[in-house]
Amino acid sequence: MRFTIATVLAFAALSFAQITPNVAGAKNVGAGNGAQFITGGCVSNADCSSACCADASGKGVCSAEAAQFQNGKNGCGFQDPNAQATIAAAKAQVQKQGFKKVKRATC
Repeated sequence: MRFTIATVLAFAALSFAQITPNVAGAKNVGAGNGAQFITGGCVSNADCSSACCADASGKGVCSAEAAQFQNGKNGCGFQDPNAQATIAAAKAQVQKQGFKKVKRATC
């Protein structure tokens, strides 16, 4: 098997890839109701539909159990030591994503 420099660099980039929680699921962070989707943020296993909140460099990200150690994740069972700050940031993200009410024109 012949490896090119591009192949080696691609593998190196994958091994150093950082996982970040998908902000689309911000409303589920800290809810503890198992509603968060895989790749969404979490503060504990209770947030995730998969029951797996994996540590991704100090941030919780819901993961499939089979993928809990992929892309730099450190396994299920993450308990965010800064849960209150993480939940506050998620609530701010929800507000940022929110839709503004638009008044309809009447004819």
